Amino acid sequence: MALQGSGQISLQDIQDEFGGSHPISLSEYYGVDTVTSSGQIAMSNFYGTSNAVFMAATGGTVTTSGDYKIHVFTSSGAFNVTTAGNAAGSNTAEYLIVAGGGGGGSLGGGGGGGYLTGTSGTIGAVNFSVAVGGGGSRSTSEYARGGSGGTSSVFSISSTGGGGGGAQNSTGISGGSGGGGGMPTGGGSTYAGGSGTSGQGNNGGYGQRLAGGGGGGANATGQNANARGGNLGGNGGAGTSSSITGSSVTRAGGGGGTGWSGGGSGSGGAGGGSNFYGAGSGAANTGGGGGGSWGGGTTSGTGGSGIVIIKYKYQ
Repeated sequence: MALQGSGQISLQDIQDEFGGSHPISLSEYYGVDTVTSSGQIAMSNFYGTSNAVFMAATGGTVTTSGDYKIHVFTSSGAFNVTTAGNAAGSNTAEYLIVAGGGGGGSLGGGGGGGYLTGTSGTIGAVNFSVAVGGGGSRSTSEYARGGSGGTSSVFSISSTGGGGGGAQNSTGISGGSGGGGGMPTGGGSTYAGGSGTSGQGNNGGYGQRLAGGGGGGANATGQNANARGGNLGGNGGAGTSSSITGSSVTRAGGGGGTGWSGGGSGSGGAGGGSNFYGAGSGAANTGGGGGGSWGGGTTSGTGGSGIVIIKYKYQ
């Protein structure tokens, strides 16, 4: 409990809050809370101060980096706060929430999973549910779009699964990032990519005759069909990098679309497109979109599953 913000504070009040030995010396308390680390200490320096209590929790795969603990969830589970900290120690957490990527269509690339980062509000001793979204399914035929990825969430904050890529005569599906558009079977019209969710991702590129658009990524829109030349699928939109675990990793990129003359590339864990066979799938726990493939069926790529990461100061 914080010491009072005005009025009289006794040496015993300070020792009760921060501990210490007898006889009481104020220099024992150099650096506690907001108190100076050297020089003269006044009793008024202790107004509003409190002993640091650090949050403790279980759940996921736990590592440490300096004074921080990092909980990584690659599947759904629970983040169980066993000790509620305070403002002098820690009572909030950073988070990264990436949803599952969209599956590739028979032409359009799958969109990257929704990508959210931030800092939680004050956290009490509560058991928080953690959801990690699965990747979207691949196209089942030349006329079928890819499936959308699953939602990831924690602290009542949710990221939206990436949209599936488009097919013949169909648009990309909207999602965290939108899937790339498919192609019309006749004429010169276009099929739009799916829309991305504001603050989470970007739109997919459009498809044209004989080529599909790239799926949108967390950091860029998907490339339109034929942007690199005739009958070439669009590249997937770039993902976004994070160093929340201590090393930089790029996630939630869009899958490459495909066309008669070749497929586009994916990034940020996403798969590339293929003009006939073997489009790439999104990598597990990156939220990357699957690549589109000419003719669909089992040759387009599935979306990558999502991930949830929580980081807080523990000492």
